[in-house]
Amino acid sequence: MEPMHATPCREPWNKGKLVGQKAPLKLKDIWAIRVRLQMQERLRELALLDLGIDSKLRACDLVRLRVRDVAHSDRVAARAMVLQQKTQRPVQFEITAPTREALQSWIKRAGLKSENFLFPSRVGKSPHLGTRQYARIVAHWVEEIGLDPAAYGTHSIRRTKASLIYRRGQEPSYSSAPSRTYEASEHGEVSRNRGGRRAGNS
Repeated sequence: MEPMHATPCREPWNKGKLVGQKAPLKLKDIWAIRVRLQMQERLRELALLDLGIDSKLRACDLVRLRVRDVAHSDRVAARAMVLQQKTQRPVQFEITAPTREALQSWIKRAGLKSENFLFPSRVGKSPHLGTRQYARIVAHWVEEIGLDPAAYGTHSIRRTKASLIYRRGQEPSYSSAPSRTYEASEHGEVSRNRGGRRAGNS
């Protein structure tokens, strides 16, 4: 009789990991991230965050955008249309004024031309930011403001705008971030220390 060999037990790939749909960012989270990016003059990341929220594009589509996709001549357009890789369908999205400003500043700082990728890679031979690099950037953002990186991902950025519109019943004014300090209420509304303005009332 041949001896029986026990099959080694493999550890589940998702053991100890949070799986499922990633949570969208809240209004106070967006502003907390934006304030840090602005104060540290991380223009590429600020443009990446703002455009990621405005466009609601998948990571693979966002990182492959070229300057000509969002800008005409020397000005960033108020609307853009791109062809999605996964569905091969065009999608149109609005580029809000603060996002246009962030993009304009980044394009100027980086000296990008119309045919250049909007978010060039800084590592390896890839001509543009990779989806894994983008995921690491998002993880760093949420970790900087005290959130669990395992609970958020690039899809969180894609879901954020729709989530804010659903919660508030209107177009969110997340991009009008304060330039200095701020305080957040438990409902996610943020008021400026100067002037006492509340988000959504401008």
